Amino acid sequence: MKTFLSTAALLTAALAQNAAIGLPKADQTVQPGDTLTVQVQRPNTITGSQEMALAIGFQSCATSGSCFPVDEDMGTILYNGAFAPAYHETYLPPYENFTVTVPASAPAGKAVIGVAHATLVGASAYPFLEVLNQTVVVA
Repeated sequence: MKTFLSTAALLTAALAQNAAIGLPKADQTVQPGDTLTVQVQRPNTITGSQEMALAIGFQSCATSGSCFPVDEDMGTILYNGAFAPAYHETYLPPYENFTVTVPASAPAGKAVIGVAHATLVGASAYPFLEVLNQTVVVA
């Protein structure tokens, strides 16, 4: 029973560190060469954490019909650097907006915005890496 509770506590602590993509919305239409706001949300947790970095990629799926999983291929990197989420509105978790440019060569069709998020969790500074994705449509 103790093993189960310990495992459940660790799993809960790890899941509580998750970030989320607030923008763009699923299946939002984007234009090649236009700027796009990518909002990465990071809810507060009871476990202390320290942000390390964030990368945002763009992967076109138009030619193959399907995209690679983001943890295997981020596509064209649009941002790679610091991540410092903060409160802006009381009804949203802390977040940071990143203004990126949709590649001008992006063909019409389905594409994926990928986010790789790295943070250190807890007093032991456990490294935690997650990947997120959001499908968009290039018009």
